[in-house]
Amino acid sequence: MTTRSVSRPRPSRPRPGARRTIRLVGGLALAAVALTACSSGDSGDSGDSATASGSATASGSATASGSGSGSSAEKLSGTVTVFAAASLKESFTSLGKTFEKEHPGTKVSFNFGGSDSLAASITSGAPADVFAAASPKTMKTVTDAKAAKGDPATFVRNQLEIATLPGNPKKIATLKDLTRSGLKVALCAKEVPCGSAAQTALDGAGLKLTPVSYEQDVKGALTKVELKEVDASVVYRTDVKAAGGKVEGVEFPESKKAINDYPIALLKNAPNAEAATAFIDLVTSARGQKALGQAGFLKP
Repeated sequence: MTTRSVSRPRPSRPRPGARRTIRLVGGLALAAVALTACSSGDSGDSGDSATASGSATASGSATASGSGSGSSAEKLSGTVTVFAAASLKESFTSLGKTFEKEHPGTKVSFNFGGSDSLAASITSGAPADVFAAASPKTMKTVTDAKAAKGDPATFVRNQLEIATLPGNPKKIATLKDLTRSGLKVALCAKEVPCGSAAQTALDGAGLKLTPVSYEQDVKGALTKVELKEVDASVVYRTDVKAAGGKVEGVEFPESKKAINDYPIALLKNAPNAEAATAFIDLVTSARGQKALGQAGFLKP
């Protein structure tokens, strides 16, 4: 019996060109997978980066914005020049120190005097940031000259008192007593707010008084009493209070009809308008009003 060999089919092998094609396709597939993975990773990183960047930007903006609004007060610097009625000397000096403490780098410089002379200086071009007058009439001098920026605001009022020597040795009890023969009296000049108010009170009572001297501001009239050069003077009650035991105050009813309003204004050519506005804000704030009230001023 003859044995026949059975030939098994040989596995087919790809042709060389086909092998190259398979390798190329496989490589491209792997590359595509890798690229997809990288793209997914990059997309995530990019998103995180964008989020982080956005967060950082928002945070930075918020911080900058918050810092800007919170540090606006800290940015104030330089000198604020305030022209103010003499009767404001003690209270404004105190508020000036408060302002300087709260705004390091600033300085408040005051020029105290009769409101009429201060107004004249301002309209003549004197450099100043703020004007605080003892009457609307003197402030009007400045506003009429268009030297103020915006409308003045009344921040306090003031009332007259008679200032006598301690113990009131001449026993002065009324406004009429000032007209007694032999009594020496000092008044503020008629063009000064305290002098104008005193004249209003005298006219209202039908009294005539010839003082031994007219002073250019209320502090001058008060000093005459302190130095014992006169027996009495008509001043603001805030000045009597500020003098302490150097004088004694006598109230009189006619003063209620001669109360002065005190306006304050930012000046048009203020060299330091930003800080000046902040000072005015302090004066008109609850804290400022409290300090002025403690000095004897009336609410506006």
